[in-house]
Amino acid sequence: MKFKRLLALFMALGLVASACGSSETDDGAAGESESSATTEATAEEETTTTAAPAEAEEPAAEIATDFGVTDDTIKVGLNADLSGPFASLVAEIVEGQTVYWEVVNANGGIAGRQVEMVVLDSGYATDKGIENYLTLAAESDEGVAMISENTGSPITAAIAEDAKDDDILVIPLSWASLWADPDIGPNILEKGTNYCIESMNGISFLADLVTENGDTPKLAILSRPGEYGADGFAGAALAAELLDIEVVYAAEGEVAGDDRTAVVTQLVNSGANIVWTTLTPGETADIFGNAVAQGFEAQWSGNQPSFNYLAHLGGDLAESFDQYWWQSGYTVPWNGNDSEGMQDLVAAFTELRPDNNLSDVYAIGWMEGLMVQTVLEQAAANGDMTRAGIVAASQEVTVDFKGLGPNQSWAGSYNDSVVRESYMFDADATAFDIQPVSSGTGSTGLFIEKGPFVSEIVADYVFDGPCI
Repeated sequence: MKFKRLLALFMALGLVASACGSSETDDGAAGESESSATTEATAEEETTTTAAPAEAEEPAAEIATDFGVTDDTIKVGLNADLSGPFASLVAEIVEGQTVYWEVVNANGGIAGRQVEMVVLDSGYATDKGIENYLTLAAESDEGVAMISENTGSPITAAIAEDAKDDDILVIPLSWASLWADPDIGPNILEKGTNYCIESMNGISFLADLVTENGDTPKLAILSRPGEYGADGFAGAALAAELLDIEVVYAAEGEVAGDDRTAVVTQLVNSGANIVWTTLTPGETADIFGNAVAQGFEAQWSGNQPSFNYLAHLGGDLAESFDQYWWQSGYTVPWNGNDSEGMQDLVAAFTELRPDNNLSDVYAIGWMEGLMVQTVLEQAAANGDMTRAGIVAASQEVTVDFKGLGPNQSWAGSYNDSVVRESYMFDADATAFDIQPVSSGTGSTGLFIEKGPFVSEIVADYVFDGPCI
């Protein structure tokens, strides 16, 4: 039975840490919780902003459907953490996708159908995430055509095999290097680069900074347990090997629990002048703050979930983060460039959500919308909007993210399909100023320093599968 297999996976994965962190509540992600809900994305009739791909295919005259698609609507599901440790982050990503569909629906929808979001709250609990998946994947009128967001590595890993069996496409909110492997996630449509490659690019950037200052790079790597920590650590270790950098402290999976005193002590005494983290924002703040307080000086960065600009640039450690931290990332920050995608995003939020505070992560939800629309329009053009037809269409497209991030496709080998580009941002506490989007001012304090870029070691490396 499928449900028994999912429960077995839950037992195996229940203690695995998240792709974004853990169940800790000190990670800067506290926010209003939201119960499970079904929401229909509607829009004001006068909305004129368009988010459609520039060259959308015309739908076929007759379109085959099975679950989640009717003559009038297309249901997409979100298995999202809206009340757990990453509620505030995920709520803003969901908001980004919600606004995207309001714009698309106001401009005629997809294949003459309005897109309806079915949002379920996992609370970042694997058992609840599995239960939500079963609801969304139901082969009935209650089921969805595809899942446009599935928060976290543990829940994604727990449902990956069944997504394949159910012929349903899933976009994870996880950047683990697992999903591009057809033996692990053939129906998991990853977005952007992965933690492993991000680490390789990021450490190359930091090593160049240290070398330019006349010093020899010495690296400390700090990671937490689970796929997230293991993937980021693997990439950092690989970068050190390829760049011939001495690793003076390797805390692989050692950052766990509330007592991080030993990690701080060993870090401060390590002699490192580069620190790479694969942690939660709360863990980062604790270790970074205590190390800096003891006089430790180094160039710091880490996988994107390690950092939270609200907590780190808006808190007591803002000046220290400004001095020592370089943020890594996958998408441009709010108003970070003048690309078509950023102009569309800012215009839509200014019109439809003028009182919302600006946020860098709206772009992630917007990009999820672009992925879904591109795939669904291809499926419609093929005349097959069944779940299997949607999966097939995902292998035929290249998604144009319109400057929000590197474009992406999913056909071909692992080495051919992985995204190698990432960004490095300068963290500027003096510019940090969160304002409503309608103000036209304000900043998250993150500015593109480099990117999207591919380091030499990533450009030349042959990836024959996941780093873990």
